[in-house]
Parts: sequence; C-alpha cells; structure tokens
Amino acid sequence: MKIPFSPPYIDEAVIAEVTDTLRSGWITTGPKTRALEEEIRTLCGAGEVLCVNSWTSGAILMLRWLGVKAGDEVIVPAYTYSATALAVLHAGAKPIMVDSGEDFNISAEAVQKAITPRTKAIIPVDIAGFPCNYEAINQIVVSPQARSLFKAESDVQRKLGRVMVLNDAAHSLGAWYDKGKRTGCETDVAIFSLHAVKNVTTAEGGAICLNLPQPFDNAQLYKELRMMSLNCQTKDAFTKTKAGGWRYDIVGMGMKVNMADINAAVGLAQIRQYNRLLQERKRVFAAYDKAFSACDWAVCPPSVKDGKESSRHIYALRIKNFTEEQRDRMIEKISEREVAVNVHFIPMPMLSFFKGLGYRIEDYPQAYRNYCSEISLPVYPQLSDEQVDFVIRTVKEAYEAVK
Repeated sequence: MKIPFSPPYIDEAVIAEVTDTLRSGWITTGPKTRALEEEIRTLCGAGEVLCVNSWTSGAILMLRWLGVKAGDEVIVPAYTYSATALAVLHAGAKPIMVDSGEDFNISAEAVQKAITPRTKAIIPVDIAGFPCNYEAINQIVVSPQARSLFKAESDVQRKLGRVMVLNDAAHSLGAWYDKGKRTGCETDVAIFSLHAVKNVTTAEGGAICLNLPQPFDNAQLYKELRMMSLNCQTKDAFTKTKAGGWRYDIVGMGMKVNMADINAAVGLAQIRQYNRLLQERKRVFAAYDKAFSACDWAVCPPSVKDGKESSRHIYALRIKNFTEEQRDRMIEKISEREVAVNVHFIPMPMLSFFKGLGYRIEDYPQAYRNYCSEISLPVYPQLSDEQVDFVIRTVKEAYEAVK
C-alpha cells in the first residue's frame, strides 16, 4: 500500500475556485486575495491579515518594518526549519538560537536568559501545530527587566517600547491557544505558512496577522504593509487597470512579495471547509494516539494540553531511548513498505550553513534529543482508516525489526 507523506487537498471546490479566477481575466493580487485575508482574519480573530507569497517573505517584511539592522539580535529556537533564522539574516540582524522544551517548542526560560540590549524581536515557533507558551513569553517582554534592557532605535521600536513577539505560526493555522483563542491573535504579529504541505495551502504563500497594541492602528498598518509588499507603489495593479487609474508613485524601498489571486483561490476554497478538514486530521491523530500510547517505547506528540490544542499539522512520534542511527534504520524499514515519513526538524546548528556561522548542536541538548528519535507520520484528510491502520502496523513492525 503506497502512502505519500503530505499531498495537497484538491477537490472540486478548489478546482471550481481556481477556474473562476482564470475565467475572470484577473489572476494577480485582487479580490480573491482580499477574500482569503478576510477568511483567515475571521477564523483566527486577528486585527488584520495581509497575504504574501511565503512565510519567509512575510517575516522579512515585518522585521524590516520593525527597523532591525546589523548588530541587532532576534531570538529564535534552534529546533525549527531554517526559514525562521534565514528571515532574520535577510533582514540584516543576527539570529540568537536557544534550546527547546520537551514539547518541541522554544523554552521560555531560555528566551528570558537570551535577552540583551541588542534584542529587538523574539520568534517562537509552533512546532507541528502545537502552540508555544505565549503567556510566559508575553510576560517576559513586558517585564521591568526586559523593558530596562530594550533600546529602541527606530520609530516603530520607540512606538512599541519593548521587544516585539512575532509568532512563527507556519504550522498552527486553526490551533487553539488559551481560553478559546485561536493561534494568530495571541502575539504582536503571527505569520501562517500556506505552502503546499500545510493544512491550508495556496501552493506557495503566507498570511501576516497584525495584532499590534495601541497606539498602533492595525487597519492603517495593513494599508502600509500592503503597499510595502508591492514595491511601495501607491496603486496596485488591479487599481491601475481602472479607467484613468494609470498614474502612481513609489514612496519607499519596498519588496515584491504579494500573493496572486490564482494562488489565493486554492486557499479560499480550502479554508471555507477547514472545520471539516480539521476534523479529519483529528481522526487520523486520534487513531495514532490510541495505537502508540499503548506502546511503552513511543512518545506521542502533544495535541490537547493546558488549554491549548494543536492544528494537527504533523504527528511527531518519538521513539524512547533510540539513537539517531536507530531512528534512521527504522525510517528505512518503513520506507520499504512504501509509507512516506519525514523528520521535523534537523536542528539548524546541525546544518552546514549554520555550522559555518559558529552555531554548535552541543549548545542545544534538548533540541538534539527531540530530533534524534523523531519520526513524522502522514496526517491529512484524504487518509482512509485502512491506510492509517497500515501506517500504524508498519511503524510497529519497523520498531520491532530495529530494536
């Protein structure tokens, strides 16, 4: 039985929405993109939402808006995909990597210890779709100690008056954080990924959720950032096509990172049925939980804990007391049965580029422990119960073969 890892969910509703866009005669940024922004804003309760062409470009845009520069620091987890730190580097600052907790997510204690007068932002990551401890992180940045260290060096930083919290919510669209709040409204900025393998996809894309406190005006900020995402051009292409609307100006050094309507159409069709799709993910997750919680060698990932609930993006199974080599052999055994699995993630200090910058995995022991025994299992709505049972049997048999 051949089971892929994470195929996109494409049904007739998605095809119809994309076809409607093609027939409309307008395929770049326009009404579909704006409709998707509103759907995401309604789902997660954010102040405003701006769709862009990737999570990475969205993070670079927000860090540049914040005014980070050479010599500034942004705290990130060592255990995440490389885009989290690469966005910081592209914005001109230095990523300060800290260790994780046993739930895969960034350690709030490590964050607190890492804050210096050069810290301008913190980027926690909701690994596998399970929210971080934002209550602790938000308390850290408003604490007298953190405020006394903070040195504002841009107009935005002076207006905020503290370190900004930018949630890397790439995995967590639809997750719940504390007292019924959806991920996307719990930090100053949260950015979802809409990449091809995510719960809701636009093939490539990202969505920036704006929740800045007063005196910021998120509606006005949306307009400013939308213009920044279009090279700081005062009129978008849709507006320019209207009769007499050709004249425009360039008022700053922006970026070209807008989302196109042809991409937005895919996500628009998916998010309108996301509650049902999320239930299907829960079905798969629950089956895995039931099967592996009965195994004394398995560590099941968090899904519902302390008022938080995962988006069930990834089922990050860990094997107790397994070395990295044993885990790799287990993956080979699983792959022989044509079940595609993955690993989330190789910690950044283990990657050649970051090693070259001086990061050492020995400084992040929990990140390594999380990684070395982790196997990501397939989770998506199209998986049948029969396929899920086959994945479970295959994983159990692979463990027995390797142990």
